[in-house]
Amino acid sequence: MPVKKLKPITPGQRFRIAPDFSGLTKSKPEKSLLVSVKRTGGRNNSGKMTVRHRGGGHKKRMRIIDFKRKKSDVPATVQSIEYDPMRTARIALLYYADGEKSYIIAPEGLKVGDKVIAGKNVAPDVGNALPLKSIPIGTIVHNVEMHPGKGGALVRSAGSYAQLLAREGRYATLKLPSGEMRMVLSACKATIGTVSNSDHINTTLGKAGRNRWLGRRPRVRGVAMNPVDHPMGGGEGKASGGHPRSRKGCYAKGQKTRSVQKYSDQLIISRKKK
Repeated sequence: MPVKKLKPITPGQRFRIAPDFSGLTKSKPEKSLLVSVKRTGGRNNSGKMTVRHRGGGHKKRMRIIDFKRKKSDVPATVQSIEYDPMRTARIALLYYADGEKSYIIAPEGLKVGDKVIAGKNVAPDVGNALPLKSIPIGTIVHNVEMHPGKGGALVRSAGSYAQLLAREGRYATLKLPSGEMRMVLSACKATIGTVSNSDHINTTLGKAGRNRWLGRRPRVRGVAMNPVDHPMGGGEGKASGGHPRSRKGCYAKGQKTRSVQKYSDQLIISRKKK
């Protein structure tokens, strides 16, 4: 979906690059697939702030997305392409042949009236979900499972895709959006195609208030604080903060944080691009 540059009639619109919602076909969501979400504002069960820079924001209702594509060999028709406030991608409302309704992440090119299906031996067409062992080598996929039957966990954000490079034994090799090459069990499901709304990366909020509408509160730089508040605080004038650190004193740049005994190391063929 394209983006639009607004006329600078207000300071907030001067740098605003907004998404164009012309590709959406329905403005109101399916009521049976909505659930209310309680906002935490970054507080835990005792009311103490455990995550900073969260709070406020517009009220949202979560759409129940079928990441598992659990209805095998039951054809479904795309009823609408809709907006989802909880994610960057667009979602598609499916009407199954047996009367059930569900939302899925909409791939690029999926249109109202198209037929999609999930199963072991279905055609590798856009929107269809099938195990990696049934997908041709070189195919572009998204919504990839990490454990069979657990539901898609990889490659779900707007415009992203993975490529199936090889298969050997129980494992298939995928090239992920980060550039990482990783092995995934061939029994895991994936959906054919690229995630929709690839122009999301080109949007610009335009003003700080729009960030507040999204539930994000302002961040304060460590060097702007006092020494009691941050390891990089204090100093006369605009003194530099020394080596970048977190509030707790841990190095913030350059230090490896990944565990050397992480279980998935044996599944990663090459790390992501730096």
